[in-house]
Amino acid sequence: MSLDQLKQFLVRMQDEPALRQQVQAAATADDVAQIATALGYSFSGDELLRFSGQRVGRVTVSKRDLPGEYN
Repeated sequence: MSLDQLKQFLVRMQDEPALRQQVQAAATADDVAQIATALGYSFSGDELLRFSGQRVGRVTVSKRDLPGEYN
């Protein structure tokens, strides 16, 4: 299940500072999903965005609004 994969990734991220920095430097949710895929996790950027505001362990998922981004 994607949600389980997402939660497992977040747990791993809280314990690995280098991974946390890589995720924080990512420009989009899809970029974060690609980082996770390279590590064997399976979820989409859209699933990550829908998880925004929720907390797993010491990690809270939050969406960043970038200046100049248009909808």
